[in-house]
Amino acid sequence: MDDTAPHIFDFAANAPPPISRRTALIVIIAAVVVIVVWTLGTPPGILGKADAIGYAICHRIPARSFNIDELPMPLCARCTGIYLGVMISFLITHAAGRGRASWLPPRNVLIALGLFVVLMGIDGVNSYLNFFPGYVGPYQPHNDLRLITGMLCGLAMFHIVYPVFNGIVWRQPEEQQALTNLKELAGLCAVAGIVILLVISERPVFEWVLGVLSTIGVMLMLTLIGTVLFLSTVRKLRIASTGRDLLIPLLAGFTIALIEVGAIDLLRLALTGTWNGFNLG
Repeated sequence: MDDTAPHIFDFAANAPPPISRRTALIVIIAAVVVIVVWTLGTPPGILGKADAIGYAICHRIPARSFNIDELPMPLCARCTGIYLGVMISFLITHAAGRGRASWLPPRNVLIALGLFVVLMGIDGVNSYLNFFPGYVGPYQPHNDLRLITGMLCGLAMFHIVYPVFNGIVWRQPEEQQALTNLKELAGLCAVAGIVILLVISERPVFEWVLGVLSTIGVMLMLTLIGTVLFLSTVRKLRIASTGRDLLIPLLAGFTIALIEVGAIDLLRLALTGTWNGFNLG
């Protein structure tokens, strides 16, 4: 372990009592109601549900999205990259047995991750300014670059958010890093590169699977945030000793995430009258 690695929390020895049966029952009933309402109120099919998730957090401009056959993927190229980066990081972290890691990466890795975020910011600003007639940027933006910079930002986002989540929910989180050195970061980027190649291959089967996976990444991040919000509200931080202890908090977090997505879906649909992306060229 790198002694210079930033600590997130000092872990408390005393943990709060478990969530009451009454609270658990309320969460379960609320989850069932929200899931049923959202499922019935959104487009049919797996891709329809994926589109509804993307509809809540992404402009989904057709020209800035990859296509599954002739239809845009659920998220634009940049958002597809971001949330595939989140999912890649999540899966590899758990495959490596570091699912409860609560320490940020070492400083040199954090610097690299920070540069990933900066790169996406630069590309995003240049891409946005191209909406304005007469703007001549340093380079012509394109979807491949949006995907790549989004992917790098997604890797960074996960490795900053997830240790914080673990430090908040686990009674005894693991005092280790999910990403320990630049060599591991390079390996993670190599896996991300393979996924990028699968997306830009424009093979429908790859884009279908990865498009759905990217929207699972959206729900993963929103669920993590919603879980922390729920535990903070009921004052039950650092409650979990086993995965079973997290079932109700995670269900609450997922329900909160689905309420957020559904509310934005409803507002956007009321304003635009269509489930399609913004037609801005």
